[in-house]
Amino acid sequence: MSVTVSVTGLREIEAQLAKLSKAAGKAALRRALKTAAQPLADLAQSKAPVGDTRTLAPSITVGTRLSKRQAKRHRRMFRDDRASVEMFVGAGPLPSAHNQEFGNIHMAAQPFLRPAWDQDREALLERLRADLWQQISKAITRAEKRAARAAAKGAAK
Repeated sequence: MSVTVSVTGLREIEAQLAKLSKAAGKAALRRALKTAAQPLADLAQSKAPVGDTRTLAPSITVGTRLSKRQAKRHRRMFRDDRASVEMFVGAGPLPSAHNQEFGNIHMAAQPFLRPAWDQDREALLERLRADLWQQISKAITRAEKRAARAAAKGAAK
């Protein structure tokens, strides 16, 4: 099963990112990814099955960190990929989370993350596009103000 996603406007975003320092660009990307992905996490939480322990839904978050096991597997899968910024949406390091999503020989699957993605995919990409432009524009404005202050301070001496 393959998923096709079309994204336009990346050249313009890349040109704007070139105006920023590497750290400022990464911070803007990280903020945009987090705010764009949060509604997906909220939707997945609402679709998560509620069991006796009630731990699955609260563990679904958006973040840059993975559990030790997830990080090890991620490094193995994407060994040669040098992405500048990554953001993850999913359940925390619960031993039962993948069993709920995919099922096993003892229980049927109760998917929550894939249906949330299928429902929110287009809206997420649109939010991401808008948030990227907003965050990058703000970062450029901040950098220009900082440069103007530094120039004024240097001229005053």
